[in-house]
Amino acid sequence: MVELHALSAAQLCAAYRSGDVSPVEVTHAVLAHIDRWEPRLQASYLLRPELALAQARDSEARWRQGEPCGPLDGVPLTLKENIATRGDPVPLGTAAMTLVPAQQDAPPAARLREAGAVLVCKTTMPDYGMLSSGLSSFHALSRNPWDLRKTPGGSSAGAGAAAAAGYGPLHVGTDIGGSLRLPAGWCGIFSLKPSLGRIPIDPPYTGRAAGPMTRTVADAALMMRVLSQPDARDSMSLPAQDIAWERFDAGVDKLRGLKIGLLANAGCGLPVEPEVRAAVDAAARLLEAAGAVVEPMAPFMTQTMLDGMDHFWRMRSFAELSLLPPADRAKVLPYIRAWADSAAGLDGPAVYQAVSQFHAVRVASVKACAAFDYVISPTSPMPAFDAELPSPTNDPLRPLEHIGFTVPFNMSEQPAASINCGYTAAGLPIGLQIAGKRFDDLGVLQVARAFELIRAPQRPWPEPPAG
Repeated sequence: MVELHALSAAQLCAAYRSGDVSPVEVTHAVLAHIDRWEPRLQASYLLRPELALAQARDSEARWRQGEPCGPLDGVPLTLKENIATRGDPVPLGTAAMTLVPAQQDAPPAARLREAGAVLVCKTTMPDYGMLSSGLSSFHALSRNPWDLRKTPGGSSAGAGAAAAAGYGPLHVGTDIGGSLRLPAGWCGIFSLKPSLGRIPIDPPYTGRAAGPMTRTVADAALMMRVLSQPDARDSMSLPAQDIAWERFDAGVDKLRGLKIGLLANAGCGLPVEPEVRAAVDAAARLLEAAGAVVEPMAPFMTQTMLDGMDHFWRMRSFAELSLLPPADRAKVLPYIRAWADSAAGLDGPAVYQAVSQFHAVRVASVKACAAFDYVISPTSPMPAFDAELPSPTNDPLRPLEHIGFTVPFNMSEQPAASINCGYTAAGLPIGLQIAGKRFDDLGVLQVARAFELIRAPQRPWPEPPAG
């Protein structure tokens, strides 16, 4: 029998409707499970059991009256700490921030609260969200539940760890270059980075997206029904659209006749490790066996493109950190300071050339994908690396060498998901990225669901260490 903390959102709502289980029972179970994991995992921020239980009691009363307030009423939820919740500080993962209570919920938090979800806690992130690890000057070091010596990834570090560890079924992260998909790949869960503007977010920013992080495609689709509701605060949001998210499960027949590109080489950054390549190749064969036509793709990213985006982000961070009082600036993670300071000598033409690479990436991505219905690739070139490292290279002058597969789809505004497609010999998950054309978020979910149906049986989720 599945324990309460491990039930999916759909299962929980069915159980609430029948009266077999109450939101209070489930919230107690999730909190108890977090209590067993958290001393080792350190994925949470603002874990306040009494506030969660108060929300659960309100939900329980609504269900007893047969009047749930939304499709997620009573379902446990975590939010990445950079998604503002009214009355709570938003440290952005860094000790340099002045902790000021947020005046209102950010759009994802507002939509989920309206839908009745029970906010169990916020989740951790690295300084300013600029690392693919759980290393932070503000939060304790977050770890990967599959192997506590490894990182969960980032910047949605705590969310990825929490989803894999079973801190309830629903988690929300954000992504500007891979921060949803990288932790999803390294933690063996599912995540969708939607088309830019599909999920309203505040503040909006080029390439930035919020998205679901779940154990199943079904739960992500259920979240999209809520998260994609409009919010005028996002000036980059897409027009409201009635998308049939409930049709996420089109079955394996969805794959028949699809033309799928296999991108095995990012064209930049670190080479793909053999175990990752083997798992992605095996996934491609499964898709072919189900009726898809899989063709190899030539890489379209270049090192110049990746370096340009890196240099712009360095300059942005250098400018922002330069505004901090010296005492606060000294609190920022040393790796981030060294990375930002390396931009001090960039002149105007150099910054212009760096900025121009964002558009170059967009043009190249769209052109390369135009010949295919969907594109598959590794989510990252390697499995999870050591938890204490800020990046796989541990070099602030080569910080983004692992995001060559993920970052282009931020700039092209295309939806892209990560789903588990295998394991290393050491038992670490391996992520398969599935990208679609701009606005085809539902199609990406459908392809991911079809792959979920044909992939090999998954290993049991990790359990809290004894003692």
